[in-house]
Amino acid sequence: MAFGLEGVKVIQTATVWAGPLAARLLADWGADVIFVEPVRGETSRNPRYRAVEGKDKVSTVNPVSENYNRNKRGITLDLSQERGREIIYRLLEKADVFLSNFRPRELEKFRLDYKLLSQLNRRLVHANITGYGRKGPDRNLPAYGNLGVCRSGLQHLLALPGMDPVVVPYDLPDNIAALALACGIMAALFIRERTGRGQEVDTSLFHSMVFAVSAEIAEALVTGQDQQQAARKDYAYAVRNYYQTRDGRWLRLSLANPDPYWSSLCRAVEREDIEHDPRFELFEPRMENHAALFHILEEAFLSKTLAEWRVRLTDAGIPWSPVQNLPEVIADPQARANDFFVPFDHPSHGHTELIANPVTLSNCPQTIRMPAPELGQHTEEVLLEHGYTRPDIARFREQGVIA
Repeated sequence: MAFGLEGVKVIQTATVWAGPLAARLLADWGADVIFVEPVRGETSRNPRYRAVEGKDKVSTVNPVSENYNRNKRGITLDLSQERGREIIYRLLEKADVFLSNFRPRELEKFRLDYKLLSQLNRRLVHANITGYGRKGPDRNLPAYGNLGVCRSGLQHLLALPGMDPVVVPYDLPDNIAALALACGIMAALFIRERTGRGQEVDTSLFHSMVFAVSAEIAEALVTGQDQQQAARKDYAYAVRNYYQTRDGRWLRLSLANPDPYWSSLCRAVEREDIEHDPRFELFEPRMENHAALFHILEEAFLSKTLAEWRVRLTDAGIPWSPVQNLPEVIADPQARANDFFVPFDHPSHGHTELIANPVTLSNCPQTIRMPAPELGQHTEEVLLEHGYTRPDIARFREQGVIA
Protein backbone atom coordinates (compact mmCIF):
# COMPACT_ATOMS: atom_id res chain seq x y z
CA MET A 1 0.00 0.00 0.00
CA ALA A 2 1.32 3.44 -0.91
CA PHE A 3 1.25 6.14 1.72
CA GLY A 4 0.86 9.86 1.19
CA LEU A 5 4.27 10.79 2.61
CA GLU A 6 6.09 7.70 1.40
CA GLY A 7 9.52 8.78 0.19
CA VAL A 8 9.73 11.73 2.58
CA LYS A 9 12.74 11.24 4.86
CA VAL A 10 12.76 12.93 8.28
CA ILE A 11 15.84 13.04 10.51
CA GLN A 12 14.65 13.68 14.07
CA THR A 13 16.98 14.66 16.89
CA ALA A 14 14.15 16.18 18.96
CA THR A 15 13.53 14.50 22.30
CA VAL A 16 10.89 14.65 25.04
CA TRP A 17 7.40 15.31 23.63
CA ALA A 18 6.56 18.10 21.16
CA GLY A 19 9.17 17.41 18.49
CA PRO A 20 8.83 13.62 18.63
CA LEU A 21 5.05 13.85 18.34
CA ALA A 22 5.29 16.16 15.31
CA ALA A 23 7.58 13.58 13.67
CA ARG A 24 5.24 10.74 14.61
CA LEU A 25 2.32 12.48 12.91
CA LEU A 26 4.37 12.54 9.70
CA ALA A 27 5.36 8.91 10.22
CA ASP A 28 1.70 7.90 10.60
CA TRP A 29 1.17 9.18 7.03
CA GLY A 30 4.10 7.16 5.70
CA ALA A 31 7.21 9.32 6.15
CA ASP A 32 10.47 7.49 6.90
CA VAL A 33 11.41 8.99 10.26
CA ILE A 34 14.86 8.20 11.62
CA PHE A 35 15.08 9.06 15.30
CA VAL A 36 18.67 10.06 16.10
CA GLU A 37 18.78 9.41 19.83
CA PRO A 38 21.50 10.23 22.35
CA VAL A 39 23.70 7.25 23.18
CA ARG A 40 22.36 7.28 26.73
CA GLY A 41 18.75 7.16 25.54
CA GLU A 42 16.07 9.84 25.86
CA THR A 43 13.43 10.80 28.41
CA SER A 44 10.66 8.43 27.32
CA ARG A 45 12.89 5.48 28.21
CA ASN A 46 12.73 6.43 31.87
CA PRO A 47 11.47 3.35 33.77
CA ARG A 48 8.67 5.39 35.35
CA TYR A 49 6.96 5.56 31.96
CA ARG A 50 6.95 1.78 31.55
CA ALA A 51 3.94 -0.14 32.84
CA VAL A 52 4.61 -2.92 35.35
CA GLU A 53 3.01 -6.32 35.31
CA GLY A 54 0.34 -7.03 37.87
CA LYS A 55 -3.32 -7.81 38.23
CA ASP A 56 -4.30 -4.34 37.03
CA LYS A 57 -1.92 -4.33 34.08
CA VAL A 58 -2.32 -6.30 30.86
CA SER A 59 0.96 -5.29 29.22
CA THR A 60 4.49 -4.15 29.96
CA VAL A 61 4.47 -1.84 26.94
CA ASN A 62 5.79 1.69 27.47
CA PRO A 63 2.73 3.75 26.49
CA VAL A 64 4.59 7.07 26.45
CA SER A 65 7.31 5.84 24.11
CA GLU A 66 4.78 4.16 21.81
CA ASN A 67 2.66 7.32 21.67
CA TYR A 68 5.53 9.58 20.68
CA ASN A 69 7.90 7.33 18.76
CA ARG A 70 5.96 4.63 16.95
CA ASN A 71 6.49 4.16 13.20
CA LYS A 72 10.11 5.34 13.47
CA ARG A 73 13.48 3.75 13.01
CA GLY A 74 15.91 4.54 15.81
CA ILE A 75 19.66 5.02 15.84
CA THR A 76 22.07 6.33 18.46
CA LEU A 77 24.60 9.04 17.76
CA ASP A 78 26.85 11.22 19.90
CA LEU A 79 26.57 14.63 18.25
CA SER A 80 29.17 16.12 20.57
CA GLN A 81 31.82 14.20 18.63
CA GLU A 82 33.02 15.40 15.24
CA ARG A 83 32.52 11.92 13.79
CA GLY A 84 28.92 11.93 15.05
CA ARG A 85 28.27 15.20 13.23
CA GLU A 86 29.86 13.82 10.07
CA ILE A 87 27.42 10.92 10.17
CA ILE A 88 24.34 13.10 10.63
CA TYR A 89 25.51 15.36 7.79
CA ARG A 90 25.55 12.32 5.52
CA LEU A 91 22.01 11.45 6.61
CA LEU A 92 20.87 15.02 6.01
CA GLU A 93 22.33 15.28 2.51
CA LYS A 94 19.38 13.34 1.11
CA ALA A 95 16.80 14.10 3.80
CA ASP A 96 13.67 16.17 3.36
CA VAL A 97 13.20 17.35 6.94
CA PHE A 98 15.51 17.92 9.90
CA LEU A 99 13.42 18.10 13.07
CA SER A 100 15.05 19.19 16.32
CA ASN A 101 14.38 20.90 19.62
CA PHE A 102 17.80 22.43 20.17
CA ARG A 103 18.16 25.82 21.80
CA PRO A 104 19.88 28.38 19.51
CA ARG A 105 23.23 27.97 21.24
CA GLU A 106 22.97 24.18 20.84
CA LEU A 107 22.28 24.48 17.11
CA GLU A 108 25.50 26.48 16.88
CA LYS A 109 27.40 24.14 19.19
CA PHE A 110 26.48 21.04 17.17
CA ARG A 111 26.80 22.95 13.87
CA LEU A 112 23.24 22.09 12.87
CA ASP A 113 21.89 25.56 12.16
CA TYR A 114 19.91 26.26 9.00
CA LYS A 115 22.55 28.43 7.38
CA LEU A 116 25.04 25.56 7.39
CA LEU A 117 22.62 22.75 6.59
CA SER A 118 20.98 24.62 3.71
CA GLN A 119 24.39 24.70 2.02
CA LEU A 120 24.57 20.94 2.45
CA ASN A 121 21.03 20.39 1.12
CA ARG A 122 19.13 23.33 -0.40
CA ARG A 123 15.84 21.36 -0.35
CA LEU A 124 16.02 20.62 3.37
CA VAL A 125 13.17 21.79 5.60
CA HIS A 126 14.84 22.77 8.90
CA ALA A 127 12.18 22.50 11.63
CA ASN A 128 13.08 23.45 15.19
CA ILE A 129 11.04 23.97 18.33
CA THR A 130 12.38 25.85 21.36
CA GLY A 131 11.00 26.72 24.76
CA TYR A 132 10.76 30.49 24.32
CA GLY A 133 11.67 31.26 20.70
CA ARG A 134 14.94 31.68 18.82
CA LYS A 135 15.31 35.39 19.60
CA GLY A 136 15.22 37.51 22.75
CA PRO A 137 16.91 37.34 26.15
CA ASP A 138 15.43 33.95 27.10
CA ARG A 139 16.12 32.13 23.84
CA ASN A 140 18.61 29.77 25.46
CA LEU A 141 16.72 29.03 28.67
CA PRO A 142 15.63 25.44 29.31
CA ALA A 143 11.89 24.92 29.19
CA TYR A 144 9.14 22.33 29.35
CA GLY A 145 5.54 22.58 28.26
CA ASN A 146 4.17 23.26 31.73
CA LEU A 147 6.31 26.39 31.88
CA GLY A 148 4.69 27.56 28.67
CA VAL A 149 1.31 27.07 30.35
CA CYS A 150 2.37 29.39 33.15
CA ARG A 151 4.08 32.03 31.03
CA SER A 152 1.32 32.17 28.41
CA GLY A 153 -1.30 33.28 30.93
CA LEU A 154 -3.30 30.05 30.69
CA GLN A 155 -2.55 29.10 34.29
CA HIS A 156 -3.67 32.58 35.36
CA LEU A 157 -6.91 32.32 33.38
CA LEU A 158 -7.72 28.98 35.00
CA ALA A 159 -7.26 30.31 38.53
CA LEU A 160 -10.20 31.20 40.76
CA PRO A 161 -10.15 33.14 44.06
CA GLY A 162 -8.82 30.99 46.89
CA MET A 163 -7.75 28.17 44.58
CA ASP A 164 -4.31 26.68 44.17
CA PRO A 165 -3.07 26.76 40.55
CA VAL A 166 -4.87 24.18 38.43
CA VAL A 167 -2.63 21.31 37.31
CA VAL A 168 -2.72 21.03 33.51
CA PRO A 169 -1.90 17.59 32.03
CA TYR A 170 1.83 17.54 31.38
CA ASP A 171 1.51 16.61 27.71
CA LEU A 172 -1.17 19.15 26.72
CA PRO A 173 1.15 22.05 25.78
CA ASP A 174 3.59 19.76 23.97
CA ASN A 175 0.80 18.17 21.95
CA ILE A 176 -0.53 21.58 20.88
CA ALA A 177 2.99 22.65 19.89
CA ALA A 178 3.45 19.37 17.98
CA LEU A 179 0.40 20.10 15.84
CA ALA A 180 1.75 23.58 15.10
CA LEU A 181 5.16 22.22 14.16
CA ALA A 182 3.72 19.46 11.96
CA CYS A 183 1.51 22.03 10.22
CA GLY A 184 4.55 24.22 9.52
CA ILE A 185 6.54 21.29 8.14
CA MET A 186 3.73 20.27 5.80
CA ALA A 187 3.38 23.86 4.57
CA ALA A 188 7.13 24.08 3.96
CA LEU A 189 7.12 20.79 2.03
CA PHE A 190 4.23 22.02 -0.12
CA ILE A 191 5.97 25.33 -0.83
CA ARG A 192 9.16 23.43 -1.70
CA GLU A 193 7.26 21.62 -4.44
CA ARG A 194 6.63 25.04 -6.02
CA THR A 195 10.00 26.68 -5.38
CA GLY A 196 12.47 23.79 -5.15
CA ARG A 197 13.89 25.18 -1.91
CA GLY A 198 13.52 24.28 1.73
CA GLN A 199 13.27 26.79 4.54
CA GLU A 200 13.26 27.17 8.30
CA VAL A 201 10.19 26.22 10.32
CA ASP A 202 10.25 27.67 13.80
CA THR A 203 7.87 27.58 16.74
CA SER A 204 8.10 27.45 20.53
CA LEU A 205 6.20 26.04 23.48
CA PHE A 206 5.62 29.59 24.73
CA HIS A 207 4.19 30.86 21.44
CA SER A 208 2.04 27.76 20.96
CA MET A 209 0.42 28.26 24.35
CA VAL A 210 -0.11 31.98 23.70
CA PHE A 211 -1.85 30.89 20.51
CA ALA A 212 -3.94 28.41 22.53
CA VAL A 213 -5.43 31.27 24.56
CA SER A 214 -5.44 33.73 21.67
CA ALA A 215 -9.04 34.89 22.16
CA GLU A 216 -8.29 36.20 25.65
CA ILE A 217 -4.91 37.63 24.69
CA ALA A 218 -6.42 39.29 21.60
CA GLU A 219 -8.82 41.13 23.93
CA ALA A 220 -5.92 42.15 26.16
CA LEU A 221 -4.06 43.51 23.13
CA VAL A 222 -7.04 45.75 22.37
CA THR A 223 -8.02 46.78 25.89
CA GLY A 224 -4.78 46.47 27.82
CA GLN A 225 -6.81 44.84 30.57
CA ASP A 226 -6.45 41.54 32.38
CA GLN A 227 -9.01 39.02 31.15
CA GLN A 228 -8.99 36.87 34.28
CA GLN A 229 -12.04 38.60 35.71
CA ALA A 230 -13.89 38.03 32.45
CA ALA A 231 -12.99 34.36 32.67
CA ARG A 232 -14.32 34.25 36.23
CA LYS A 233 -17.58 35.85 35.16
CA ASP A 234 -17.89 33.27 32.43
CA TYR A 235 -17.33 30.53 34.99
CA ALA A 236 -20.11 31.98 37.13
CA TYR A 237 -22.49 32.39 34.20
CA ALA A 238 -25.26 29.88 34.85
CA VAL A 239 -25.71 28.43 31.36
CA ARG A 240 -21.95 27.96 30.91
CA ASN A 241 -21.13 26.18 34.11
CA TYR A 242 -20.53 22.89 35.91
CA TYR A 243 -23.28 21.11 37.83
CA GLN A 244 -23.26 18.12 40.13
CA THR A 245 -25.78 15.35 39.66
CA ARG A 246 -27.64 13.20 42.20
CA ASP A 247 -25.02 10.41 41.97
CA GLY A 248 -22.10 12.76 42.65
CA ARG A 249 -21.03 13.12 39.01
CA TRP A 250 -20.47 16.39 37.17
CA LEU A 251 -21.63 17.78 33.85
CA ARG A 252 -20.91 20.96 31.93
CA LEU A 253 -23.48 23.16 30.22
CA SER A 254 -22.00 25.22 27.39
CA LEU A 255 -24.67 27.50 25.96
CA ALA A 256 -22.32 30.06 24.42
CA ASN A 257 -25.30 31.36 22.42
CA PRO A 258 -28.07 30.56 24.92
CA ASP A 259 -31.18 32.12 23.36
CA PRO A 260 -31.87 29.34 20.80
CA TYR A 261 -31.63 26.74 23.58
CA TRP A 262 -33.39 28.54 26.42
CA SER A 263 -36.83 26.98 25.97
CA SER A 264 -35.41 23.50 25.47
CA LEU A 265 -33.24 23.85 28.58
CA CYS A 266 -36.18 24.91 30.73
CA ARG A 267 -38.18 21.89 29.59
CA ALA A 268 -35.25 19.50 29.97
CA VAL A 269 -34.67 20.50 33.62
CA GLU A 270 -38.43 20.54 34.25
CA ARG A 271 -38.48 24.23 35.11
CA GLU A 272 -40.88 25.55 32.48
CA ASP A 273 -41.95 28.15 35.07
CA ILE A 274 -38.74 30.16 34.56
CA GLU A 275 -38.89 30.23 30.76
CA HIS A 276 -40.77 33.54 30.70
CA ASP A 277 -39.50 34.83 34.03
CA PRO A 278 -38.45 38.45 33.30
CA ARG A 279 -35.19 37.80 35.17
CA PHE A 280 -34.13 35.10 32.71
CA GLU A 281 -36.20 35.29 29.52
CA LEU A 282 -33.82 37.59 27.65
CA PHE A 283 -30.03 37.59 27.39
CA GLU A 284 -29.20 40.78 29.31
CA PRO A 285 -31.36 40.17 32.40
CA ARG A 286 -30.23 36.53 32.37
CA MET A 287 -26.64 37.74 32.62
CA GLU A 288 -27.51 40.20 35.39
CA ASN A 289 -29.30 37.49 37.37
CA HIS A 290 -26.93 34.63 36.63
CA ALA A 291 -26.37 33.87 40.31
CA ALA A 292 -30.09 33.30 40.94
CA LEU A 293 -30.35 31.16 37.81
CA PHE A 294 -27.28 29.18 38.85
CA HIS A 295 -28.91 28.16 42.14
CA ILE A 296 -32.11 27.13 40.33
CA LEU A 297 -30.18 24.97 37.89
CA GLU A 298 -27.94 23.64 40.65
CA GLU A 299 -30.96 22.34 42.52
CA ALA A 300 -32.49 20.93 39.34
CA PHE A 301 -29.41 18.96 38.32
CA LEU A 302 -29.11 17.43 41.79
CA SER A 303 -32.49 15.78 41.25
CA LYS A 304 -31.32 13.17 38.71
CA THR A 305 -28.34 10.96 37.95
CA LEU A 306 -25.84 11.62 35.21
CA ALA A 307 -27.30 8.76 33.17
CA GLU A 308 -30.74 10.35 33.36
CA TRP A 309 -29.38 13.75 32.38
CA ARG A 310 -27.49 12.18 29.48
CA VAL A 311 -30.80 11.16 27.93
CA ARG A 312 -32.73 14.34 28.72
CA LEU A 313 -30.08 16.86 27.64
CA THR A 314 -29.07 14.95 24.53
CA ASP A 315 -32.68 14.47 23.42
CA ALA A 316 -33.27 18.20 23.96
CA GLY A 317 -30.31 19.08 21.73
CA ILE A 318 -28.55 21.00 24.52
CA PRO A 319 -24.77 21.64 24.18
CA TRP A 320 -23.43 19.77 27.19
CA SER A 321 -20.90 17.15 28.20
CA PRO A 322 -20.34 14.78 31.09
CA VAL A 323 -17.08 15.28 32.97
CA GLN A 324 -15.62 11.91 32.06
CA ASN A 325 -12.86 9.94 33.71
CA LEU A 326 -10.22 8.25 31.56
CA PRO A 327 -11.79 4.75 31.45
CA GLU A 328 -14.99 6.43 30.26
CA VAL A 329 -13.08 8.30 27.56
CA ILE A 330 -11.56 5.15 26.10
CA ALA A 331 -14.97 3.43 26.19
CA ASP A 332 -16.83 6.43 24.74
CA PRO A 333 -18.93 5.13 21.82
CA GLN A 334 -18.38 8.36 19.89
CA ALA A 335 -14.60 8.00 20.22
CA ARG A 336 -14.87 4.37 19.16
CA ALA A 337 -17.12 5.17 16.19
CA ASN A 338 -14.51 7.65 14.93
CA ASP A 339 -11.52 5.35 15.45
CA PHE A 340 -9.76 7.44 18.08
CA PHE A 341 -7.92 4.31 19.25
CA VAL A 342 -5.99 1.95 17.01
CA PRO A 343 -5.39 -1.74 17.80
CA PHE A 344 -1.79 -2.84 17.57
CA ASP A 345 -0.09 -6.18 18.09
CA HIS A 346 3.22 -5.20 19.66
CA PRO A 347 5.95 -7.72 18.77
CA SER A 348 7.27 -7.78 22.35
CA HIS A 349 4.29 -6.90 24.51
CA GLY A 350 1.26 -8.34 22.73
CA HIS A 351 -2.03 -6.71 21.88
CA THR A 352 -2.57 -3.12 22.89
CA GLU A 353 -4.30 0.03 21.66
CA LEU A 354 -2.72 3.35 20.74
CA ILE A 355 -4.12 6.82 20.16
CA ALA A 356 -4.78 7.56 16.50
CA ASN A 357 -3.52 10.55 14.55
CA PRO A 358 -6.14 13.28 15.20
CA VAL A 359 -6.27 14.25 11.51
CA THR A 360 -7.85 11.88 9.00
CA LEU A 361 -6.98 12.12 5.30
CA SER A 362 -9.39 10.28 3.00
CA ASN A 363 -6.73 9.26 0.46
CA CYS A 364 -3.81 8.82 2.85
CA PRO A 365 -4.56 6.26 5.54
CA GLN A 366 -2.66 6.47 8.77
CA THR A 367 -1.13 3.20 9.88
CA ILE A 368 0.94 1.77 12.67
CA ARG A 369 3.68 -0.10 10.88
CA MET A 370 6.29 -0.33 13.63
CA PRO A 371 6.46 0.00 17.39
CA ALA A 372 8.69 2.62 18.97
CA PRO A 373 12.29 1.51 18.39
CA GLU A 374 14.42 0.04 21.11
CA LEU A 375 17.53 2.08 21.88
CA GLY A 376 19.74 1.98 18.78
CA GLN A 377 17.65 -0.75 17.17
CA HIS A 378 18.20 0.44 13.58
CA THR A 379 21.65 2.00 13.86
CA GLU A 380 23.42 -0.60 11.77
CA GLU A 381 20.61 -0.76 9.19
CA VAL A 382 20.51 3.00 8.65
CA LEU A 383 24.30 3.44 8.50
CA LEU A 384 24.60 0.66 5.95
CA GLU A 385 21.93 2.37 3.84
CA HIS A 386 24.03 5.54 3.85
CA GLY A 387 27.23 3.95 2.61
CA TYR A 388 29.00 2.93 5.80
CA THR A 389 30.53 -0.53 6.14
CA ARG A 390 30.34 -2.98 9.01
CA PRO A 391 33.99 -2.23 9.96
CA ASP A 392 33.05 1.48 10.02
CA ILE A 393 30.16 0.70 12.34
CA ALA A 394 32.35 -1.42 14.62
CA ARG A 395 34.85 1.43 14.83
CA PHE A 396 32.10 3.98 15.63
CA ARG A 397 30.93 1.71 18.44
CA GLU A 398 34.44 1.42 19.87
CA GLN A 399 34.76 5.24 19.79
CA GLY A 400 31.43 5.74 21.56
CA VAL A 401 29.97 7.55 18.57
CA ILE A 402 27.09 5.05 18.60
CA ALA A 403 25.81 2.72 21.33
